[in-house]
Order: sequence, then C-alpha cells, then structure tokens
Amino acid sequence: MRRALNAGFTLIEVLVALFILTGAIMVIANTWSGNFMRMRKSTYLNDSATLLARKMIEVEAKYKGKPLNEIPKEEGGDFGTDSPMYHWTLKSKDLVVPDLSALMIGTEGQNDDTLIGMIKQVTEYLGKAIKEVKVSIFLKRKGAKEIEFSAVQYFVDYSKDFGLGGAGGSAAPAQKPAGSP
Repeated sequence: MRRALNAGFTLIEVLVALFILTGAIMVIANTWSGNFMRMRKSTYLNDSATLLARKMIEVEAKYKGKPLNEIPKEEGGDFGTDSPMYHWTLKSKDLVVPDLSALMIGTEGQNDDTLIGMIKQVTEYLGKAIKEVKVSIFLKRKGAKEIEFSAVQYFVDYSKDFGLGGAGGSAAPAQKPAGSP
C-alpha cells in the first residue's frame, strides 16, 4: 500500500520540470522573434534596392541623350501608396576634376607648358562634359531614424566642343595633293 503513495511526482520535481519547460519556451520565442526581425529587415533592404534601381533606370531614361543643363540640380518625390515609407531625391552637380597640372610642375624643373596646357584643357572639358547625378532612397519607419540608400550615375555629353585652340574642336579633313587620284 505504501508503494502506491510514493508512485507520483514531488512538488520539487514538478517545479523543476516547469522551470525547464519555461526556459525552453523562452529560448524558442526569442529565436523566433529574432528571425522575424531579420526577415523584416531583409524585406526593407530588398524593397529599398528595388526602388533605387527602378528610380535610377527612370532617371537614365529621362535624361539620356539630352543636354546636361536639362538635368535639374535637385528633384524629389515619393512612391505613392505602393511604398508609403519611402521617398527619393535626385541631386546633380558638375564633375569636379582635380587640377593634375600641379603634378607636372613638381617634376625636377622640367615644365612643359604645352603639356600643362593640354592637361588643363582636358580637365576643363571633362568638367563641362560630365555631370554627376546622385539618387537617394529614404526609408522612414515608425520609431526609427531615417535610412538612406544612394547610387551615383555619370552622364556624359559627347557633343561638347573640345576646343583645341584654333581648330574649333574638330580637325579639318586632310587635303589631297594636286594631281593625286
């Protein structure tokens, strides 16, 4: 008869089992919460990359082949009800090419004025013929600071006159000698 009474669990054994079960449930819940947050962050990053790529394609299609002065200095907007947490900006500026002629001046006193002049001319030409366009996508979530994703594209105007002093930017066609076929 005594054996039948000792066949159950003690209160301590039940509490230990509940403690272990509670700990396991908390670990599983914490892991699930962390995975859920990583999935949400991955979704935001993927959406941001997709919107940025889409906006860069739109900008390229809109301004490709047009004069560089048609590209606005600043522009912006949103993505409507499709992506209400996102907005975008476009900022453009002329390309700033560093003055490389200083490198030539510092070479052992052998200043070649023609070469320095050519370097300055190429630098000026590149500054006029290339425009840097930066497109940024901003993500604003509730309770979090705004995150910026950016891409830069360079537009080149190949029709700009290079201006080779006196040649008018293009070489004159070669003249055939008199009497040649």
